[in-house]
Amino acid sequence: MRFKTKIRYDFVDNRKKFYIFSSLLVTLGIVSLLIFKLNLGIDFSAGTTMDVSVEEGQFTNELVDEILSPFDYNISKTIGGTNNERVSLRFGEELSNSQITEIQNTFKSQFGEQTHFEVFVVTADIARELAVKAIWAILIASILIMVYVMIRFEWRFAVAANLAILYDCFVVVAIFSIFRLEVDLPFIAAILTTLGYSINDKIVIFDRIRENLRFTSYKNEAQLSELVNASIWQTMARNMYTVLTVLIVTVFIFAFGSESIRLFSLAILIGLISGAYSTLCIASTVWFDFKRKEKKKVAAKPTP
Repeated sequence: MRFKTKIRYDFVDNRKKFYIFSSLLVTLGIVSLLIFKLNLGIDFSAGTTMDVSVEEGQFTNELVDEILSPFDYNISKTIGGTNNERVSLRFGEELSNSQITEIQNTFKSQFGEQTHFEVFVVTADIARELAVKAIWAILIASILIMVYVMIRFEWRFAVAANLAILYDCFVVVAIFSIFRLEVDLPFIAAILTTLGYSINDKIVIFDRIRENLRFTSYKNEAQLSELVNASIWQTMARNMYTVLTVLIVTVFIFAFGSESIRLFSLAILIGLISGAYSTLCIASTVWFDFKRKEKKKVAAKPTP
């Protein structure tokens, strides 16, 4: 062994297992998206949200159902707060001012005039515009990241990094589709955050691979494999500490945060875990496959 680093696990040699697992997860996500699609919130589909809070009293599922029983709307509700003093209502249609006032008066008749409301209405045109802008934001971010890595390193690193970060983003989307979790604007922010954290981990390992290539030559595939594995283990502690630091904070936000940011923190949590996995098991090994094929092509060229 040419490196002093102890290689505790051979990521390169087991790369086919990772490729199979990742391919199965992607396939499952595609099937889920085709069959179930995404559970779009009103940010991306027309509708109305109404957050109701009271100073005295508390909400229960039975009480909210009783209050809303006169209304024939498609409604989903989420009760929250320290003493269940808040309820968030999601209507699957655009409500007019008179309809909103009627619902508010019904709550006031139950809890009095000290009932507070926050209403947000999204029209179909706004929903389509938000959806298009969200897609463009993700595509532009991915392209710029790929260009940055290509300039700083080389095209093989850029392609490997982009495949890995797109995989991370798709995993978040797939899990939200499979478990029918609501997709809204904070979800898009979580996807973009995942892109940033994921590329940071990959840059750290790629930088170490480039440094080891600069000071160490390799003659065959086995030596290249050793170089990549050594680079992974040399940066393992740094990557794990970075991920764990953010992971701990995200877990606490998910566990103790308000309902409005719970799905956002869950998306970040999934992205962090997927990013750590793809950094070790996909990005580095994909680059290895590109590099070994280049070596074989060079070796196959006839000597003039």
